[in-house]
Amino acid sequence: MLPLLAGRESAVGLAAVNGPASTVISGDAAAVDEIAAVLAERGRKTRRLRVSHAFHSPLMEPMLSEFREVVAQVVPGEATIPVISDLTGEPATSGQLGSPDYWVEHVRGTVRFQDGVRHLERDGVTAFLELGPDGALTALGQDCLTGTTGTATAVGDSEGTGTAALTGTPLLLPLLRKDRPEAPAAATALARLHVAGVPVDWSAVHSGGPSRPAVDLPTYAFQRGSYWLAAGPATADLPAAGLRTVDHPLLGAGTELADSDGFLFTGRFSVRSHPWLADHGVYEGVLFPATAFLELAVRAGDQVGCDRVEELTLEAPLVLPQGGAVALQLTVGSPDASGTRPLSVHARPADDGPDAPWTRHASGLLPPARNPGPADPF
Repeated sequence: MLPLLAGRESAVGLAAVNGPASTVISGDAAAVDEIAAVLAERGRKTRRLRVSHAFHSPLMEPMLSEFREVVAQVVPGEATIPVISDLTGEPATSGQLGSPDYWVEHVRGTVRFQDGVRHLERDGVTAFLELGPDGALTALGQDCLTGTTGTATAVGDSEGTGTAALTGTPLLLPLLRKDRPEAPAAATALARLHVAGVPVDWSAVHSGGPSRPAVDLPTYAFQRGSYWLAAGPATADLPAAGLRTVDHPLLGAGTELADSDGFLFTGRFSVRSHPWLADHGVYEGVLFPATAFLELAVRAGDQVGCDRVEELTLEAPLVLPQGGAVALQLTVGSPDASGTRPLSVHARPADDGPDAPWTRHASGLLPPARNPGPADPF
């Protein structure tokens, strides 16, 4: 770019270096158009900026003396945080910030935004907040970062826009957006800084305005689970009801049949009590898996001394009702001449009352064990 300015120094100046692919020239319109035409011929994209004056160019020189007189009347205060100067790309001293000449040069000199951002990056700054009416500098700042990477710092120019930067999670964002109301836009930006680990003084944010009292969060992290404990099955006095406890997740109780050498197992389950059943969702229902019927048959065989399942026929699908439970009965009959026992599995909605019909879902055969051993106790 500088070779194109040679011979035109009195008409055009290098106004800003905003990034590796963004440079601004400013000055006499005809001279600027000539340089833009040369750049276009070289395949470079150019765009005319909408500005009121040719800032940072030789055309500002006639007003610099009067501008200095005005600035000299301002009594500067001490900077409370370090400032990276866009005039030098380096930290500004108190002497510079308090000198009228420094601000006069800001009007005439080149804005070295890229140098300022890269200085902050070398110092370990990882969160940048643009203090201005929109997000133009945020986009430019992203291009300036080199990927290398700590202190609260500000970078800005004489036109009142700048970037305040804080250490934290890598982040670039504007405080305000031209297409959004100021208060929601600012609150959103502060919230994004907060969740990225950047300290935010919320008491100062809410000072002088309506706000809700702070609510303490629990002292532990939520980890993909519900805070409230799920209610477990009620513990009943099974022996008082003539039943025995069965050590099985789907079968709650069992008993010998009085008129035969058979057994009856009972159970009750739902998606709430057995969440793994939800993995077998079909359309809007939950289908009791076939392998679970086989597991029930094996457990029943263990109870009566049968070590395998010879036959198991699934006669009807068992669909769990939405939000409800299923009552189940598994019956093992008396052995025949060969010692084989019949098995059947019935179920019905548990919440439909005692008159709800039972449906047989599975039946099968349990042959005698090849190496008989003691049957499993209840």
